[in-house]
Amino acid sequence: MKTDVIIAGGGLAGTALAIALSQGGLRVALVDPVPAADRGAAGFDGRSYALSVGSRNLLRAIGVWDAVAGDAQPILDICISDGRVGEGPSPLTLHFDHAEIEEGPMGHMVEDRHLRPALLNARGDIVRIEAGVARQQIEPGAVEVTLTNGDTLQAAALVGCDGKRSGVAQRAGIRRTGWDYSQSALVAAISHEKPHEGIAHQFFMPEGPLAILPLMGNRASIVWTERRDRADALTALPDAAYLDVLRPRFGDFLGDTTLAGARFNYPLSLSIANRLVADRMALVGDAAHAVHPIAGQGLNAGLKDVAALAEVLILARRRGEDIGRIDVLERYQRWRRFDVATLALATDGFNRLFSNDNPVLRLARDLGLAAVQRLPDLRRGFIREAAGLTGDRPKLLQGQKV
Repeated sequence: MKTDVIIAGGGLAGTALAIALSQGGLRVALVDPVPAADRGAAGFDGRSYALSVGSRNLLRAIGVWDAVAGDAQPILDICISDGRVGEGPSPLTLHFDHAEIEEGPMGHMVEDRHLRPALLNARGDIVRIEAGVARQQIEPGAVEVTLTNGDTLQAAALVGCDGKRSGVAQRAGIRRTGWDYSQSALVAAISHEKPHEGIAHQFFMPEGPLAILPLMGNRASIVWTERRDRADALTALPDAAYLDVLRPRFGDFLGDTTLAGARFNYPLSLSIANRLVADRMALVGDAAHAVHPIAGQGLNAGLKDVAALAEVLILARRRGEDIGRIDVLERYQRWRRFDVATLALATDGFNRLFSNDNPVLRLARDLGLAAVQRLPDLRRGFIREAAGLTGDRPKLLQGQKV
């Protein structure tokens, strides 16, 4: 089978890329060992994503947003504070208000159970193959991929959307830079008594941050960072005991709380591919960069990759270029490399600055939060950056077709 682009990995970024490329006129084969029915079959389990304005624009441009908009909770305010367990937050806090930008809410919380099926059901002439990639080889003018089912595909380009242990990257000889944080993110959904008013909270504690992210109704998604050994011990607790540990951290500002849905434990590390491209190959999403979730930018960064690579490949094809040539793919790398490096440094730096109990650093960061709160232009700049509204944005992030 011959096609224009083979995408290895059918997660959120891989599926979004397949839709964008196919709508731009390219033939796409999406290769995924997980059946599509299993990808979209999950009920409510608490997993959710903080989508920036730019990500919302992309989903709208590829015809997905309308399918999830009715289940998307707008983020109207972000409250950032520092403190210790049982003592409550420091009085020096930072608020980001959506009214400070013209584009509306800073983002939306969308549950996995709504976003994944919407992507799977989106329009696009995509060949989906339930298999993994066993082998890849560069041929004259093409890349040849052998699948785990024995079939062989040929394409102009191969895109790895297969996670931070990307087999596509490994077979291309691309090394990674990074380190383990000795932390894990405990993810769950919480039902609470009082309305959240669309406010997201980021509470920094010495062990790591606790993010409380608003979902539809009186529910919130939590991303609770703890030391790895303690996170494993907490995961082993029954629900009641788990809540007993969480409540002093969560506080009582939302009234009584109960667990809703499943609990998850994700070990955290930084992992950045040293190159985003090779001959006839590009990396997208976690295959290109996996960062600390402290700023909630993981999926948003992956969708920025999708927008940039889709625009590069679609425009190159319209000009009659060979879309798999390294000089074409390097346009994507130049577009994304600085942003990826900046995001990695920022998330790593914030985690190191806030995940400790050093009194000097505690004073410095509290004063820093208070200073930003008193500088509206700087605060607005941070809001626009988090919302994906800065820099050289691809057309899809502006809500435009390529």
